[in-house]
Amino acid sequence: MTTQNVEQELELANQAGDPPADQLVSDLIDNKEVDGVNALFRTIGTLKPGQDYSNLPPRLADFLKQAEAPPPGWTDADSTAVEGFFRHHHGTASMLQGTVGLIGTYLSPTGAFTLRSTGRLGGVDGPGRRLSQSSRLFIDMGNAGATRDGTLAANVTKVRLVHASVRQLHKKSGVWDYAKWGEPVPQKYTTGAICVFSVQILEAMKNLGIDVSKDDANGFMRAWYYVNHYLGTPEKWMVSKDADETTRLWKQVRDNEWKKTDDGVFMTKQALDFYKKFYPGPVHDAFVAMIRHALTDKYADMAGLPKSALDLAAQPLATGHGLVSGIGGGLLGGSAEKVTGVNPYKEIIGIASKAYNEIQRYALTHDQDDQPQMHQELGDNR
Repeated sequence: MTTQNVEQELELANQAGDPPADQLVSDLIDNKEVDGVNALFRTIGTLKPGQDYSNLPPRLADFLKQAEAPPPGWTDADSTAVEGFFRHHHGTASMLQGTVGLIGTYLSPTGAFTLRSTGRLGGVDGPGRRLSQSSRLFIDMGNAGATRDGTLAANVTKVRLVHASVRQLHKKSGVWDYAKWGEPVPQKYTTGAICVFSVQILEAMKNLGIDVSKDDANGFMRAWYYVNHYLGTPEKWMVSKDADETTRLWKQVRDNEWKKTDDGVFMTKQALDFYKKFYPGPVHDAFVAMIRHALTDKYADMAGLPKSALDLAAQPLATGHGLVSGIGGGLLGGSAEKVTGVNPYKEIIGIASKAYNEIQRYALTHDQDDQPQMHQELGDNR
């Protein structure tokens, strides 16, 4: 895609699903083999290229073998570039992807509606399962050799099959408005989400004063190019490996794609309520203020992110919370840096990244990653 044709191509991508995955999942649902697929989802992260698939249903084994094909033009230098970025920024990038990135995906009206309408993937029961899927992906992306040994490809393929299950459930429900929404979880949404988790995160890092070299930015972009491929996106709709080029495309279409909706605000509030378990009291206020600053007020308001004392008053938080008071002053204009000699953004980012490790551990160990992720019917328990 180019700046000249991106709008037209995205409109075409909005009508496109993922035929190989869609046919596979449709057959599995029709044959009521969903429980077997959920068992596969729980173990697919251990699959490696060339592994023996003889114990799997033949059509599933064939799909997985075809899904192993490398991304177009992928080289060892690309893997090295990916590893360079994560060697420098793994913890911070994972935290921002799981906060700023996820909230950014809720700003897509179709995306937020889809997630909420398939409540088991992130509806009224809480964001635990989607967080577990995302956490697994964010963790794996930064592991040494992730783009070389097949582990990342296997886990992205799991997400690809989840996307296909959502499309098929909507299709079989008879209630999806194709004229209004296009295809459920279309290729447009997939590539749009890739932009959110890549160049939007790079923009967030810049907003927070985090220096990312051009080489590292391109390494991060290559990681998401890799993911884009294994999500089943045709090459013509994949993001570029070049961060500057993808940034230009994303900024050109972002304001047409991001809107404030009831579903998006609902999903954002749900995520923030979940995070409160890990960012208690004043730290949570600083955490939300950091997300607002990373997104900018324009998009934070779209998401319904609340303004805290850090946003509304040009003074530190309550006396007695020395660390958080420093953070508060800094987020309101840098006064804390003069007092403490510490960059307040880096201070809260460090706290947030450490706490986010606990969120990831919770999501991956408290039954969130073991729950069924493909279902026979839609519903969010509303």
